Amino acid sequence: MGQALMRSIASQNDLQLAGLWVRNAEQADSMDLPGDVVISDDVDQIAAVAEVVVDFSLPEAMSNVLAAVTSHGKPLVCGVSGLSAALLSELDTAAQSVAIVYDRNMSLGVAVLENLVRQAAATLGAGFEAEVHETHHVHKLDSPSGTALQLGAAIAAARGSAAGEIRYEVERRGEVPGDHTVVLSSATERLTLGHSVTTRQVFADGALRAARWVIDQPPGRYQMSDVLEL
Repeated sequence: MGQALMRSIASQNDLQLAGLWVRNAEQADSMDLPGDVVISDDVDQIAAVAEVVVDFSLPEAMSNVLAAVTSHGKPLVCGVSGLSAALLSELDTAAQSVAIVYDRNMSLGVAVLENLVRQAAATLGAGFEAEVHETHHVHKLDSPSGTALQLGAAIAAARGSAAGEIRYEVERRGEVPGDHTVVLSSATERLTLGHSVTTRQVFADGALRAARWVIDQPPGRYQMSDVLEL
């Protein structure tokens, strides 16, 4: 995701890469970066020079990222999936002092899909069985995907039922970036809502749209539906 973010930033006149957080500085030796870009294995140094921090790293780094953005008072866009309840609690605490957009999926289309799923589930009610199907590349570790669980939670919240009543179907195949389908069905009809990703660049583009938006927001925890004002 780092490479995709850098490509997007470089192609847009209103954005500039301020810093790059790496595991070790040698990683950036082969990258063609402007000389004023700060490269560091210390996320605190990156937060110090950035106007907005964008994080797609790993759950293990979350605490350090949150400490850095709160210390410097910088907004955060976070697309890290697989966060534990404890890390989500840390994120909520940080959101009391800085603006944070956190979403398991930064795609604009998925945000719209989730909104449509909420409307459909609330309108059709618990009499319709709910299924969430997801397909990803063979390298993906979490199962079901964070997006699938998010869609399931949207269904449950919309109709006031337990998320456990929703059936998930998972497939790992090839290099599929991400396909999600929600099916609501009764004995007499079937409604299908779906979204497919053709390239992972979509997540970078969504994150940068969120970055533009979050810089003007007060402290709080937001998601892509807030960015799109759904």
